[in-house]
Amino acid sequence: MASTDINVKLSRLYHLAQKFNNFYLTGFQKGDIRPFLVEGEQVGLVKADVIKQLQRYPEIFCIRNCEFTNQGIVELNPAFRDYAERTKQVDIVLRDLRSKGIFSALQGWRDEYYEVKSEYRSLLKMDRSATPLFGVRKYGVDINGYVQHPTQGLCIWLQQRSNTKETWPGKWDNMVGGGLSVGYGIKETAVKEAAEEASIPSDLVKNLVSAGCVSFFFESEQGLFPNTEYVFDLELPLDFVPQNADGEVQAFELLPAKECVERVFTQDFKTTSCPVVIDFLIRHGYITPENEVHFTQIIELLHVPLQSLYTYKTLLEQKQKVKQQQNQSQQQSHLANNIKTIENGHNNKDATINN
Repeated sequence: MASTDINVKLSRLYHLAQKFNNFYLTGFQKGDIRPFLVEGEQVGLVKADVIKQLQRYPEIFCIRNCEFTNQGIVELNPAFRDYAERTKQVDIVLRDLRSKGIFSALQGWRDEYYEVKSEYRSLLKMDRSATPLFGVRKYGVDINGYVQHPTQGLCIWLQQRSNTKETWPGKWDNMVGGGLSVGYGIKETAVKEAAEEASIPSDLVKNLVSAGCVSFFFESEQGLFPNTEYVFDLELPLDFVPQNADGEVQAFELLPAKECVERVFTQDFKTTSCPVVIDFLIRHGYITPENEVHFTQIIELLHVPLQSLYTYKTLLEQKQKVKQQQNQSQQQSHLANNIKTIENGHNNKDATINN
């Protein structure tokens, strides 16, 4: 393939990166989008259509303007003081909304829970299907299974999701992937999913290599997906063929890197798995600054700074700190004026005595 041909084909990657970051690039400018706060810390973002429904549950969700920033916020009732109570009260609302069939996201209810966390602690858990409604940050693991073929070079294993999957049914996907459910760690999840989805034996899975993470902010008709995926690479023997064990995969296919790129561009590939494939191909030297004119922009869109987008508490504290400083300054000024008044009084009294 001529280098110019590669350049023309791979330039499509930039448009794909924009697609799986559609909310990050344009979503904040559309409509009423409010921070979702629990215990004073931002854990999500809520759009206007969800806010409209949450207004029906005022004893659970407080929808108001912050007194310090005057920004609209959605806050879980502060009266719910512990993890269990917060989980229970939110679950009541979600089950009620599910029974009414208002949101398509809740049709994928699976009794699988994700943690809703601030930067340092878990505040409650929520059914996986509901997290897009609240713009809750989600975490998952992905395994890039690959081989170095003697004649075709770098080849990558892909899976085709079962047609019965609640999300992205029938789409092509990374060889192994799964969300971080309550009670499971990152490496633990990777090992579990490797066994369930691809029957990778322990003597091979021990060779998993941590390869960092990707992050992006996607929006679909189901809601918001501020996702961080922990990535692992796994070089496999030429004679290994993945076999599904949990009924969630209908096929596997080993593709040369060139064909894998073409597959990613199709509508048959799961959009939110594209970042992992692109990241892998960059790290393994298939996508380079020489054959991709938007190389640096793509790198940035594979590592969206989600942490800095969920900083409402920090902003609020800054506002409070400024107000406190202003109050202290006013108090000090008032004290200085009082002292000056007292001193002037003494001076006037001394002047009278001397006269």
